[in-house]
Amino acid sequence: MADKSYLAWPFFDGRHADLEAALDGWAGDHVRGVHGHDVDAGCRQLVRLLGEGGWLRHAIAGDGEAIDTRAICLIRETLARHNGLADFAFAMQGLGAGAISLFGTAEQREHYLPRVARGEAIAAFALSEPGAGSDVAAMQCAARLDGDAYVLDGEKTWISNGGIADFYIVFARTGEAPGARGISAFIVDAGTKGFEIAERIEVIAPHPLARLRFDNCRIPASQRIGGAGQGFKVAMATLDVFRTSVAAAALGFARRAMDEALAHATTRRMFGGVLSDFQLTQAKLAEMATRIDASALLTYRAAWQRDRGGKVTKEAAMAKMTATESAQQVIDAAVQMFGGLGVTSGHPAEQLYREIRALRIYEGATEVQQLIIARELLREAKEST
Repeated sequence: MADKSYLAWPFFDGRHADLEAALDGWAGDHVRGVHGHDVDAGCRQLVRLLGEGGWLRHAIAGDGEAIDTRAICLIRETLARHNGLADFAFAMQGLGAGAISLFGTAEQREHYLPRVARGEAIAAFALSEPGAGSDVAAMQCAARLDGDAYVLDGEKTWISNGGIADFYIVFARTGEAPGARGISAFIVDAGTKGFEIAERIEVIAPHPLARLRFDNCRIPASQRIGGAGQGFKVAMATLDVFRTSVAAAALGFARRAMDEALAHATTRRMFGGVLSDFQLTQAKLAEMATRIDASALLTYRAAWQRDRGGKVTKEAAMAKMTATESAQQVIDAAVQMFGGLGVTSGHPAEQLYREIRALRIYEGATEVQQLIIARELLREAKEST
């Protein structure tokens, strides 16, 4: 049974504890048994289930509503504890529709967001390129204005939901200014002429990923999100919302590993006792629990601060870095505790080990988070002098 004492922390309101309890019960009945042997079908099923259950609406901002970052984090943590693919399905709906939630026109919001919230349309966020991952300013995919339309040319890669999404938020260079200031954001519907899935990508934790190709792909100018040249702002604002939730997903994986390790350590017979009788085991459990609580404090501080309207660039980076790195250590310790079982295909510890590795990379690798934190610290120091 996962420790839920953190829900009494002052970061949360009563509604957040109610949300977590309701989702925990629902997830146990609906998503734990959905597996990723057919990853595309599994994702589609989970998006539909999450939509029917009403959970996806928390990742979408309706008219006049703000995104509740703490709710998103609690949902991701809870889903990750039950099923990594369910967490992925929820997160990508939020990230893929986030730019429309935050910057979309009334027409764009009305056309896309209700379908995403109901699980009837799958969304994707297409920022990374073969030569431009963390370095967004190196983006080569370009869009030129031609009358009342934009024409896109170039590639995107490592795109989650690539190949199954109904629409993609695509960032392309439009040239209003050098570097990151000359990028715009667009909505590209699947099936648009000149847009194709160039390659499906398989990774260690099965998720739908793809490389996208745009060749003279013509889309209406009304499909641009925000102003021309504001794409970097759109991308960073979207990532600021969901980066903290990556930390929450890592927390969910770590808590599941902790639960599995405790259950095993207290029942595994060894040398006339059980595994938890040994001081080495007790010391490792203590380290695991401390890393989890430290990560939770940073994660929910960032979520709470954003919900209060504060800037969280540094805090979200701290949370993402700490939670993902700590979860890797917690899960590795659990695998070690299980011994041979821990590396057996399909075992919970083995599945968690594959799931956590990607979180240390996507939405900004740990090293990028370190640069963000240092940049913010130096900026604050300069402003204070």
